[in-house]
Amino acid sequence: MYNFSALTQSIHQYLSEAMSPLGAKITEMAIIGLVLIAFVALSVMGLVYIERKVAAFFQLRVGPNRVGKWGLLQTLADFLKLLMKEHIMARNADKFLFNLAPFLIVTAAFLAIGAVPFGLGLQAFDINIGVFYISAVSSIGVLGILIGGWAGNNKYSLIGALRSGAQVISYEISAILSLLTIVVLAGDLQLSAIIESQRDGWWVFKGHIPVLISFVIFLIAGTAETNRGPFDMAEAESELTAGFHTEYSGIKFAMFFLAEYVNLFIIAAVGATVFLGGWMPLHIGHWQAFNHIMDYIPSIVWFFLKTGGIIGIIMWFKWTFPRLRIDQLLVLEWKYLLPINLVNLLVVAFITLMGWHF
Repeated sequence: MYNFSALTQSIHQYLSEAMSPLGAKITEMAIIGLVLIAFVALSVMGLVYIERKVAAFFQLRVGPNRVGKWGLLQTLADFLKLLMKEHIMARNADKFLFNLAPFLIVTAAFLAIGAVPFGLGLQAFDINIGVFYISAVSSIGVLGILIGGWAGNNKYSLIGALRSGAQVISYEISAILSLLTIVVLAGDLQLSAIIESQRDGWWVFKGHIPVLISFVIFLIAGTAETNRGPFDMAEAESELTAGFHTEYSGIKFAMFFLAEYVNLFIIAAVGATVFLGGWMPLHIGHWQAFNHIMDYIPSIVWFFLKTGGIIGIIMWFKWTFPRLRIDQLLVLEWKYLLPINLVNLLVVAFITLMGWHF
């Protein structure tokens, strides 16, 4: 497998020789920031286009097909349109908080994506509490939703923000408990260590049925955490006229839109990393020949294949199932997912204690 550490170390060595230690550090941080910004911008435009095509497939339509070849430039055209739109604010809105909210939710998304391991040696921030860190910083995003919904001085925005707060706080418990099952099996919170523990097989295969249950619950809870259908009660167009971002227009609305798709990518990336081995190729026990062949596929390709598969499943959810009512949404979490998760975590702890996993 190609190790990106060789590339990053060569860049670090070159900057260290050309600059002072402080200058090299600042330059490295600037490079990482610019790369992440470029990646987020390109990936969000790609995800918006893909989702439009997926929606068209389920609805027996063609989807974007006019702007650019196969409609590939449609998302760019929409972004330019939002960029040029006038910023409108309600007369009695709280101006400071109204302007702060979209920046807060985008900042939370960027903080989380910095810890995602994209490939072998290709990780901006490999912290020893990686799972805890991503869970913590991604929770900040709901503050942007609550602040934006309240500051706009609109009853529909406020209702959407309150729904979102209740939804994210509820389903975050199940998402974290699902991740804890793998933390118990791997014995570590560091994402690189969790990936390394799957060298002889992904946890979704070698962790037995309890890990499969955790994976399914994580997909459901992750979909709800990102306010995507069928859990999009916070921005239900039919009743809340877009919910918490009703009063936003132009680039500020685009920032909420961007954060939604970045969070979609983060949920899929964390699921792929924790349950499906992240960038780790498909290895089966002591099948040396098979494992050697799998190692020829670059680690970054494995990561994006797995992440793309999970994103496809979440998009499938949205365009297949009808929207839940708010009471159904909370009943699903507190009466079903949470008890199942708690029992499942105890079972996984017992399996780990007895050493019954592969």
